[in-house]
Amino acid sequence: MLKIAGITASAAIVITGALAVVGVLTATRSDAYCVDEPRTFPDAGVNGWQGEQLENAAIIIRTADEFGLERDGQILGVMAAMGESSLRNIDYGDWETSGVTNPDGTRTSSIGLFQQQDWWGSVEDRMDPATAARLFFTRLERVPQWQTLEPSHAIHRVQINSDRDHYARFEDDATRVVVALSAECPSP
Repeated sequence: MLKIAGITASAAIVITGALAVVGVLTATRSDAYCVDEPRTFPDAGVNGWQGEQLENAAIIIRTADEFGLERDGQILGVMAAMGESSLRNIDYGDWETSGVTNPDGTRTSSIGLFQQQDWWGSVEDRMDPATAARLFFTRLERVPQWQTLEPSHAIHRVQINSDRDHYARFEDDATRVVVALSAECPSP
């Protein structure tokens, strides 16, 4: 086994890898933008998410914060909206795009960031990003021990998607967006 400065080569690789990860996290953090100032969001976006999408993510993050939810809860909210609407506040849903019906055969009535159906609230509530996020977080808080579940599974318990792993593919992007938008805003 090769030794470098008293450590094995494999240990050196692990240490180097860990330092690279810390460097990436530090670089990501230093590229943070103010969640309360959409004008500070980068034109190029964050991992491909930009403009209206980042503004909606910021609303979700602020709403989670109002609930006292820290980063894990913020990431779940952003993941859910990424998986449901690509962070766009759309006035149509699964029925219109692919003919999906509810388990009882009725048309879905999904709209908004979280693709919430009629039983979630009024059209106005579901189309208002902050109110839709409040509806999501209110139901998330009712899920027993949601913090211990796989993130996609916790969201599934709220959204009742047909695939409980549907949201998993958005975890990395949601994490990057939440980290990027979670900077301390400068004092006025």
